[in-house]
Amino acid sequence: MTIKPVSEYPVPTLESLPTDIREIILAVQEKAGFIPNVFLTLAHRPDEFRAFFAYHDALMLRDSGLSKAEKEMIVVATSGVNRCIYCVVAHGAVLRIYQRDPLVSDQIAIDHKKADITEKQKVMLDFAIKLARTPELVDPSDHQQLKKQGFSAEDIWDIGGITAFFALSNRMAHLIEMRANEEFYMMGRVPKSKS
Repeated sequence: MTIKPVSEYPVPTLESLPTDIREIILAVQEKAGFIPNVFLTLAHRPDEFRAFFAYHDALMLRDSGLSKAEKEMIVVATSGVNRCIYCVVAHGAVLRIYQRDPLVSDQIAIDHKKADITEKQKVMLDFAIKLARTPELVDPSDHQQLKKQGFSAEDIWDIGGITAFFALSNRMAHLIEMRANEEFYMMGRVPKSKS
């Protein structure tokens, strides 16, 4: 089997990166145990790397009416319809861990309507997918449907912001043919051994 490159564009070495970016990547490596390819591939353009991860963190790490798992559900569902292997695999792993469910990511990536999630979460993903694929069809009735499920106006902004941001991420992953790290595929699928 031939090992494919992680990107069609040059991937910088850690040593070649500006100090601030190198420190971010090393902190991620310390926490995850490996460096997700998205960090190295997007470091090809340092200014865009900084902007990308600043916006990512502003959306994904802020206090919100959405749980961490629900935010990842949005990423997985919209990345599934955008056919982004990297984001489905990487964020699917994160979702499995947050949800403590080895099946949910695959279900959501393929057909969230048949996934083992709540009706409220299905409505959330209906909206996210509509915004991701046919944004011109979004209208006030979509907001009303979400509000009936208990989502606030700020929650709806979060759903939309995450959807929009990962539309960018999905398209960049397609552009550079970013490959997912092998480590992601088994994360959250098998229980960690108690040692």
